[in-house]
Amino acid sequence: MNKRQITTILTLVIVAIFTFWSFFGLKIARYDLGSTRPQNLMQAAFGKMKMDDLGYRFGLDLKGGTELLYQANIPAGTASDMRSEKMEGLKSVIEKRIINRTLGTSEPEIQIQKEGEAYHLSVKIAGLMDSAAAQEEIGKIPVLEFREQSPEYEKLTEGKTQEQLIEEMINGTTTFDMLYSPTRLSGQYLKNSRVQIDQNNNDPVVSLEFDSEGAKIFEELTEKNKGKVLAIFVDGSPISTPRVKDKISGGNAVISGSFDIDSAKELSRNLNEGAIPVKVIKLSEKTVGATLGEKSLRDVLFAGLIGFILVILFMLVFYRFPGFLASFALGVYFLMNLAYFKFWPGFTLTLPGIGGFILTIGMAVDANILIFARMKEELAQGKDFRTAMEEGFKRAWPAIRDGNLTTIFSGIILIGSQVAFLASFGATLTAGVIFSMVSALFVTRALMEIVCDMGLDKVKWLWK
Repeated sequence: MNKRQITTILTLVIVAIFTFWSFFGLKIARYDLGSTRPQNLMQAAFGKMKMDDLGYRFGLDLKGGTELLYQANIPAGTASDMRSEKMEGLKSVIEKRIINRTLGTSEPEIQIQKEGEAYHLSVKIAGLMDSAAAQEEIGKIPVLEFREQSPEYEKLTEGKTQEQLIEEMINGTTTFDMLYSPTRLSGQYLKNSRVQIDQNNNDPVVSLEFDSEGAKIFEELTEKNKGKVLAIFVDGSPISTPRVKDKISGGNAVISGSFDIDSAKELSRNLNEGAIPVKVIKLSEKTVGATLGEKSLRDVLFAGLIGFILVILFMLVFYRFPGFLASFALGVYFLMNLAYFKFWPGFTLTLPGIGGFILTIGMAVDANILIFARMKEELAQGKDFRTAMEEGFKRAWPAIRDGNLTTIFSGIILIGSQVAFLASFGATLTAGVIFSMVSALFVTRALMEIVCDMGLDKVKWLWK
């Protein structure tokens, strides 16, 4: 078995895996088990389809959810700028709690509202089933801790790379509690944390200021842990692992490292959120209806299906058998996207996201069209099929690469947007373009290799 055949087989195996992965646990529709006649497929898919049947996470625009309104009790006398800082920190930690602890959503909408001197926090959670669990998580006070290396630290980390430690943590063989031990120093002793600019190199640093009791504890810890890591934890997770250079007296310290201004601000905000406990009191709870709903989802999916069929018909009419191969590759592209939507951690489908996916359907065959056009040119020059195929892929690659990379860059920019619907659109657009390249360059080529092995390349009318 040569290299070409091995590549073809591996490609087909990957296709099979994606097929299984995409439809694992997927129910297209509910069937009446008491009936001897199954529902009509189109009716089942677009008439009686329920969102929960699909097994995907949907956003507030499609599924609705719960809105919880809280009031933050910030201690009197706190400066105005610190109040805003505290609220941003509180918003950040609550968002992380909801996402990380899978309370039924991965796309909470959290807004800070100011009414006079009072600060409110509006938390909207898509598809929330257990509001009590969410309220418990939100009501907790952020906890800031300083931890030192445990006696087992050196033994557990010796000779291991950071990637190996991360893998062990994922597997559960190593935990943060095994690496770091609690100390007496906590957020109650931290007066303030600010971002400053190092006058020596103009790099951002994070300064810490402790009260008198905290200064004593901090001095003891730094003297005890010279050359060691003194980790900073918020909500049980490390946010920074600075190494102590020398004993620090006076209650003031600086955390330096590979910071840009945004990462330094984030660290400072995370520190401040635990410096002064911010209790939250629930004011109200209400159900939020979907702004678009299931009918909009069915309409969009139906439009996508029509577009999918039209693209396939176009390819069959204009490119004959190559069009059939491209249509098969398009099906693989479709399955890749389904797998991504279902299994990518934290991904939530919104209507703009579905729109981005549908947009990439047309783009998914663009690479195939470029390849087939170049192949036709090579065949017209009298070259044999395999040579024409290799040259077609080779000549089409620069145009495929440049066209798709520019779209991917645009999608990545949208993913980084603070606007939720733009980020969702960018995520599906970027994934769709990547999967389209994979399906065209690998799946289509594998199919053409199979065609050559079957001798179908000799049937001229299939290709011209």
